Amino acid sequence: MSEQSPRGGEPAGAGDGAAPSEDGMTLAGRRRRSITRNTAVMAAGTAVSRALGFVRNAMLVAAIGATAAAANAYDIANRLPNAMFAILAAGVLNAVLVPQIVRAFQREGGKRTVDRILTLGTVISLVVTIVATLLAPVWVELYTDDWPSELTALAVAFSYWCIPQLFFYCLYTLLGQVLNAREQFGPFMWAPVLNNVVSIAGLGVYLVTFGRYIAPGPAGEDLSVVADLWTPDRIALIGGVATLGIAAQALILLVPLVRGGYHWRWQWRGPKGELSGIGTIAAWSLAAVILEQIGVAMVTQVSAAAQVLPDGRIDTSIAGNAAYFQALSLYIVPHSLVTISLVTAMYTAMARHAANRDMDGLRADLSQGLRSAGVFTVFATVAMIVVSQYLVRVALPTATLDEVQSISAIVIAMTLGLVPLGATVLFKRLYFALEDARAIFFMQIPMSIAWVGTAYAVQALAEPRWWTVGVGLGLAASNYTGMLLRAGGLRRRLRGLDGRRVLTVHVKALVGALAAGVVGWLALKAAPDVEDLSGWSGVFIAGGVTVAAGLVMLVVYAAVTKALKVTELDVVAGPLMRRLPGRRRR
Repeated sequence: MSEQSPRGGEPAGAGDGAAPSEDGMTLAGRRRRSITRNTAVMAAGTAVSRALGFVRNAMLVAAIGATAAAANAYDIANRLPNAMFAILAAGVLNAVLVPQIVRAFQREGGKRTVDRILTLGTVISLVVTIVATLLAPVWVELYTDDWPSELTALAVAFSYWCIPQLFFYCLYTLLGQVLNAREQFGPFMWAPVLNNVVSIAGLGVYLVTFGRYIAPGPAGEDLSVVADLWTPDRIALIGGVATLGIAAQALILLVPLVRGGYHWRWQWRGPKGELSGIGTIAAWSLAAVILEQIGVAMVTQVSAAAQVLPDGRIDTSIAGNAAYFQALSLYIVPHSLVTISLVTAMYTAMARHAANRDMDGLRADLSQGLRSAGVFTVFATVAMIVVSQYLVRVALPTATLDEVQSISAIVIAMTLGLVPLGATVLFKRLYFALEDARAIFFMQIPMSIAWVGTAYAVQALAEPRWWTVGVGLGLAASNYTGMLLRAGGLRRRLRGLDGRRVLTVHVKALVGALAAGVVGWLALKAAPDVEDLSGWSGVFIAGGVTVAAGLVMLVVYAAVTKALKVTELDVVAGPLMRRLPGRRRR
């Protein structure tokens, strides 16, 4: 996931006298858009993408199920390029890319440096992707625990189609960060819309050609039957369409780059020391993300083992790793809509403040980011917990009642850590702006221990149906651990975090959210139970209940926070409201 600071003023040397880049463009002299407007543009793109993502996930569940053997095999395969991307791109490229590109665009001849970064990054990504694809069987074994041979073989077959996504994820990040550094924020967040459109079209073809998934009886799934059912053409269509969508998402970014005046040229060489510092920062960042992904692999083994019965059958009434993915897709929506959009818009300015050692500017940026994200995520936490089962029913129309209940339990467990997730992302980006990836590595150790330790404790003490919920609780525990550790480190670096002001806003937001949650919970007493909502009519009723309860809670939350004089809610909601039809300035 991606993240960035309010336009806190231009650093020295970036004013009218800044040298133009080789394509005739300068970042200085360009009219700066406000942080709230940039956030709104990106949030709008994310919202559309997430809405289409719900459609895509619903169609995927219709095609392969949510707790079925094929769903678990595909989830492992599709998880692999994401994990590798976290290591190669999120761990290395994001740690060094934006600061280096921002500095390059501030000096004469900087475009050549950016061309060189793109060239080296693209080639390295391609080589790593080829090697990773060839090693698909190894990766599947690392993420599963004593899976039956039929299930492992199916996961490997999916992996050969899915792992090539890694190259396009990296290309998307490389091109997107150049756009962000040039303050062309919209395309980076709108490009995933195309990915979802391609995926929806492909899944539509699959459903028309092969029909929807039919859940097995109480005895569970027979893996020999599953292996016969999943022929190469089925595997190619599901896996190939997923990769095609990521490719489209990456390649479409070339259009706004060219239209914005940037023309990428292959550049292999540069002055000695031009990219100095990258190696050290990247090494620590890589170590931190590898450590994180080791934790991911270990907890994935826990969720992947939950459904496997002693006789090798799959108990589809229990949530496994595919159900965890569906829960994660819902949990991450509030974070993506506001926090990621906010931090992405902020990060370029944060990099400028860090380059000029402007600690006051960084502290002000961080305070605004924590307060603005907090007023949204505190409400989202309570609201998602209240409507979790109805939300899952709407998001996954073809899911069974067992699947709805098990996935909603995971959503609730994860959502307990939604607020600290936003804070840890902001803190992490600030460490990257300060080029201190070493601290991130050492803080990742207790974060991973908290996640893995919680998941293993639940696995040891509870029945298998709770194992995947334990993984979700571990994720929340990891977020709290990271928030406390990173805040402590930055408090010393920045000579304070404006902590009293931030905490006051969060406490007031919590009061408003709890009041809204109680009202929403009481309102749901008049609604039909989720177990009584079957078929498409039940899905529409669940959707109406979710919207109605959400609006009631939002009204109460807005009223209470306004009475408590929480102005940050206006900062977040204002630009979004102005972008609604009929609310634009004339």
